[in-house]
Amino acid sequence: MDAALDDVAQRAGQWLACRPGCTQCCVGAFAINVLDAARLRAGLKELQHTDPSRAEQVKQRARAYVERIALNFPGDSKSGILDESQSSEERFAVFADEEICPALDPKFGTCDLYRFRPMTCRVFGPPVRNEGGGIGVCDLCFHGATNKQIAACEMKPDPDNLEEKILAEMEESGAQGHTIVAYVLAGESSCC
Repeated sequence: MDAALDDVAQRAGQWLACRPGCTQCCVGAFAINVLDAARLRAGLKELQHTDPSRAEQVKQRARAYVERIALNFPGDSKSGILDESQSSEERFAVFADEEICPALDPKFGTCDLYRFRPMTCRVFGPPVRNEGGGIGVCDLCFHGATNKQIAACEMKPDPDNLEEKILAEMEESGAQGHTIVAYVLAGESSCC
């Protein structure tokens, strides 16, 4: 994944606006899977060893986030597991749209867990083919680029489907459910 992102960053050059301080993708809740949750936990554990103070700040931001959204959480607000019913998914579509990711350092506009960020974060910005067959791209990027130039910078995040294979193995061993970043970092999610 990191190699694919480095490659597209070189091909895209200045069209790719993603830089420290660009935080549009850090606002709003999104569902994460068991593999994303495991990565985040590993990142937080590493941060606790390398910079305990910063790790505690991440956890405090996450706890405050969970406290703010718990009443309207479209799932089990104790476990952090999202409900997968249609009505809950509809509620989730507009849920916590203004909440800032607890991994975002508000002073520097950088992710405290960047190397361990969820897949959604990893593919936001560069042109990525979506399920409908089109190419999605951050609206801050590729201004002035033609469709052909954008397509030439398309990122194939996981060409060997390693994410999918690892996720399937984790689910086979019993890890299931979706949650959000804040529940994982607050240590309150029993999902995954």
